[in-house]
Amino acid sequence: MEIRGASAIVTGGAGGLGGATVRRLVAAGAKVVIADLATEKAEEMVKELGSSVAFVKTDSTSESSVQEALDQAASMGPVRISVAVHGGFGGGGRTLKADGTPHSLEDFRNVIDPYLVGTFNVLRLASAAISKSEPLEDGERGVIINTASIAGYEGTIGQVAYATAKAGVIGLTIAAARDLAVVGIRVMTIAPGTFITPAYGNDLEAVEAYWAPAIPFPKRMGQPDEYAKLVQSIVENSYLNGEVIRIDGAIRFGPKSPK
Repeated sequence: MEIRGASAIVTGGAGGLGGATVRRLVAAGAKVVIADLATEKAEEMVKELGSSVAFVKTDSTSESSVQEALDQAASMGPVRISVAVHGGFGGGGRTLKADGTPHSLEDFRNVIDPYLVGTFNVLRLASAAISKSEPLEDGERGVIINTASIAGYEGTIGQVAYATAKAGVIGLTIAAARDLAVVGIRVMTIAPGTFITPAYGNDLEAVEAYWAPAIPFPKRMGQPDEYAKLVQSIVENSYLNGEVIRIDGAIRFGPKSPK
């Protein structure tokens, strides 16, 4: 599918992976809505990228909030691309703590809601918006790309909520692709491994030194633009549909972190 002339929405578009995705889509000729809660970072990107982007403060779990971002995208051109890279809140923890206390149900929901429910909320509303665009070659109208994690396959100790949310994103991929085939919308998921993003904190050298030895090759963490390159490839290759692609340097999480 041709990116030039299309309109896109990137939830989490002011973050590390999302920001790289926005920049790559703009460079390829798309108009992009940065849908994020990080106002300051998003406004800096608008200044950097100019009229090719717009910012809409967006809560991925809110129907009205996501719809506002999609309406903005529709005003900029035919909506054909949705990329969900937004993060979550709440945290990890073991299913049962050493003192016998069970995992907080509130904390579990605080992870599931943005990562899984929010992803589906964006997917369902984006599919409605994309379905209104005129079909292209092969009847394709657009593509929805979600972000899972390799933790959705092999979550480590203390990641039960996060692993569950990301496994859910993996699981909805083929079902949604089959649902949306009738209107010419593809659904794909990317499952990143360890990427250098703000989620790992500010001491990037220490983070790299911690993770790099565990990664078979290349022996380093991923760069956000490598994620964004995969997004671009998925958009442009219309025969990619209903699949989850790992991008992780062949790392496989064990029960515990590397050290």
